Amino acid sequence: MIRFFLEKNIMSIFTAHMTYEKTLDFLYSATPAFHKVGTTAYKPGLSRSIALDNLIGNPHRDYKSIHIAGTNGKGSVSHLLANILSEARYKVGLYTSPHVVDLCERIRVNGKMIPRQYIVDFVKRHYPAINPFHPSFFELVTSLAFEFFHYKKVDVAIIETGLGGRLDCTNIITPILSIITNISIDHTQYLGESLSQIAFEKAGIIKDNVPALIGEVGSREVRHVFVDRAKAMHAPLFFAEEMHTLSSAEQLDGGLWRFRSPDYEVLENDMPGLFQEKNAQTVLSALKILRNMRFKIPVKAVRKGFETAVSATGLTGRWQTIHRNPLTVCDIGHNAGAWKYLSAQLRKCAQKHSTLRMVIGMSNDKKIDDVLSQMPSDAVYYFTQASVERALPAEHFAGEAERHGLRGEAFERVEHAVLAALKDSQPDDMIFIGGSTFVVADAVPMFMNLRK
Repeated sequence: MIRFFLEKNIMSIFTAHMTYEKTLDFLYSATPAFHKVGTTAYKPGLSRSIALDNLIGNPHRDYKSIHIAGTNGKGSVSHLLANILSEARYKVGLYTSPHVVDLCERIRVNGKMIPRQYIVDFVKRHYPAINPFHPSFFELVTSLAFEFFHYKKVDVAIIETGLGGRLDCTNIITPILSIITNISIDHTQYLGESLSQIAFEKAGIIKDNVPALIGEVGSREVRHVFVDRAKAMHAPLFFAEEMHTLSSAEQLDGGLWRFRSPDYEVLENDMPGLFQEKNAQTVLSALKILRNMRFKIPVKAVRKGFETAVSATGLTGRWQTIHRNPLTVCDIGHNAGAWKYLSAQLRKCAQKHSTLRMVIGMSNDKKIDDVLSQMPSDAVYYFTQASVERALPAEHFAGEAERHGLRGEAFERVEHAVLAALKDSQPDDMIFIGGSTFVVADAVPMFMNLRK
């Protein structure tokens, strides 16, 4: 019924005055958004993406691209690599997902977000013709990104997959380099139950005669999947762990990093979190491949790119400090692979603070037992649910957590959980907010308002 109404009245919608807010409301009602509703928005396959791309003139063919997939680390690798290339005086497009606060976060050129008016104009210009294809929200936004990068005349675009790789709508591009950061269990209902099945889906971004870089292999079975795919596609295959690009890594006070590299000597990095060591190794390996492709990337550009990766690109939600008193950190790690690092980071932090308070929520399509088994048992928990349909109900989450020895109170809104944690805290406590991207998305604006 909603679809019929929208199609019947589409021309009247677009002749009216469209604001950015009205445009977003329309897109969320007219196109299913996976980050909000989950399974019902998942549309695997490339046929719609190819049709949309043809409709808008195949803009991605006019610039080079680097394609990045993986279970964890895609966003950090994408932002860091984009910042280094930008410092090397390339015009760099960056497409990532999901956003935390604003849709514009997903599409950037040299760190600057796409203007809101461009999104409004894109929808006005194309949606009446696009509508018959019934695209998902992600398919439509991907087309928007490709066109915007063409409009801005970028030299290279770094494109992060949304889900998987083989059937992901970004996979219509032919990049100059394919990067797969790592493989762990996540989205099993779409990608498969085993690591080898998930690796097969991610390996789908490896293209004919295009170099492919694997950041972290993890297991022999996963390695075989990548080797077989690369052989079938005649693609040169590189493993970051074997490229000797990182000599040492030291995490400094505050969680930031000092890396040593044979090629660049000392690199200071403003991306906190234990997981950034692997991401740095992947990026340094990618730079070695790109330099062999005649990319001009001066040492000073690499150093500056590492130093300002977060501040220059707007990277949000990766072990991000959003409040100081008490120390409040958020992270969008939402699967067992991410929590391998998060749990170790939290254990280190807990030693420095009186009480660790955890504001935690999960999506209802996640396997949560492996995550819960890694959460600290001596923390105080505030179980909550984000303001999206995909959110796991807080009471249910609290019940599952109790089976793992984790106890706390359930809150139906993130705002209430955060306020309760702040009220209970002493100055030397620490609050962690995460478990789901959408919990972070609900919480971050609260602290932006506190600073006003």
